[in-house]
Amino acid sequence: MSSDGNKKQFWKRNAAKVPGSIQHVYGAQHPPFDPLLHANLIKAGNKPPPATPGKPKKATTFQEFESITSDAWDVGDDDDELLAMAAQNLNIEVVMETANKVIENHSKQQERRRQDDTTEPGQGEEDAQEEVAVEEEEEEEEDEYLRVEEVEAISPDASFASQGSPYADSRLVKSHSEAPIGSPRDAAGERAGLHRQRSLPHRPPVIPLVARMADQNTSGTPAMTEREASRLDKFKQLLAGPNTDLEDLRKLSWSGIPRQVRPIAWKLLSGYLPANAERRESVLQRKRQEYFGFIQQYYDSRNDEHHQDTYRQIHIDIPRMNPENLVLQPKVTEIFERILFIWAIRHPASGYVQGINDLVTPFFVVFVFEYIEEEVENFDVSSLQEEALRNIEADSFWCMSKLLDGIQDNYTFAQPGIQRKVKALEELVSRIDESVHRHMQQYEVEYLQFAFRWMNNLLMRELPLRCTIRLWDTYQAEPEGFSHFHLYVCAAFLVRWRKEILEERDFQGLMILLQNLPTMHWGNEEVSVLLAEAYRLKFAFADAPNHYKR
Repeated sequence: MSSDGNKKQFWKRNAAKVPGSIQHVYGAQHPPFDPLLHANLIKAGNKPPPATPGKPKKATTFQEFESITSDAWDVGDDDDELLAMAAQNLNIEVVMETANKVIENHSKQQERRRQDDTTEPGQGEEDAQEEVAVEEEEEEEEDEYLRVEEVEAISPDASFASQGSPYADSRLVKSHSEAPIGSPRDAAGERAGLHRQRSLPHRPPVIPLVARMADQNTSGTPAMTEREASRLDKFKQLLAGPNTDLEDLRKLSWSGIPRQVRPIAWKLLSGYLPANAERRESVLQRKRQEYFGFIQQYYDSRNDEHHQDTYRQIHIDIPRMNPENLVLQPKVTEIFERILFIWAIRHPASGYVQGINDLVTPFFVVFVFEYIEEEVENFDVSSLQEEALRNIEADSFWCMSKLLDGIQDNYTFAQPGIQRKVKALEELVSRIDESVHRHMQQYEVEYLQFAFRWMNNLLMRELPLRCTIRLWDTYQAEPEGFSHFHLYVCAAFLVRWRKEILEERDFQGLMILLQNLPTMHWGNEEVSVLLAEAYRLKFAFADAPNHYKR
């Protein structure tokens, strides 16, 4: 090692065995490192700049060599051809995941090494980091898909783009590892890398932040896919005929109803409107007038001695409903009070029972969308015309009444319908997942303690409103959907959380879990899987009641 030539040969020979040599890190670059392409780049003369300007190009000691080298690639070693072959077949998604881990570990190591020599950045530097990150994210969003297509289309004979290209540095480990620790560029690069990983089409987000039109009711309408547009056309064609085939409508609605036609579809499926198109307008006018006749006849009696307890309970329960931004509007509260009070007066066998109040919301929200395009939670309902509000109120009352006609035994004295369904749920779960059933028996968890609310509120307290509306699309398409099919949905819903249930080792933990299941991120996909599993259970057990019992 007396001359530069000797030193060069020393570091070059047997690179895999020399202490301190830099090994190929598989997946540490994006796109994957290809020695053949890199060799072409070096032959063309496009050599990367030195990692740390100001320091000598050649190290005179091992310590200096190590300090100025962050990522080095030995060109021409025997294993280069094998690496090149593997890089061509490497999945881009795996590379990105591995690269992010390598970058994160590498950054943490350098932070620990230089912790004593660096100072904590001030507020001004943090602001600069945020500005740089925002600028880089905006630039990358514009050409993100172009980059992905270029990466997928690159051939083994192509050469790397020069490091002066707008995105070459962002794909190399050097662009992160050689930046000064704590610098704005370093922080921005890491944020941009995470943003890129989330935005690539190869890695869709797990949480469906924007629901499609099949389950979109509480947010703005997103752009339709080709499949959704096709389904919407089928609904429109079916509904445009002089006589709607309700059986075809049920089949089409089972997988979800587009928001644009959901109001008319729900009215038809619930039996509120006739299948004959010519009679619909006259039926609507008659039923709406009939409802407001009930208002004039009964609503003034809400403060009478016989009815004041009912009205007071309704008045207490409405502010507890969801979404709060909607139901706490004075106009909405007034509408809900009238609907619930009139129903209770006209059904003395059950009267008003807590839980019935929740069943108004889906109908009200769906029928509001006949008149607005905005987000329903933040929409001022009082801004609608009085006639529209009257129509929404009357339609919500009659559709809710049709629903409750099929499950009224859930709300009569002692609620026998719920008692039977909870018992059937326990027997069904013992058959389909004995481990979950025995686990809850071991810790003395009774099904009635958590499933009563599932039956009483039709899972409305367990799911977001958008999921409830999607669920009700299928319930109304199913024969006895709210009374019979709901049992299998509850069974599938319980077994869906078997892993979390089996991990809990005490009564308190199980009850907290079952009463606060993490479903706020759920969307159309999760509900569709739940319904498919429920249908499978129904197919297996509905026509074989002895299978319930062991």
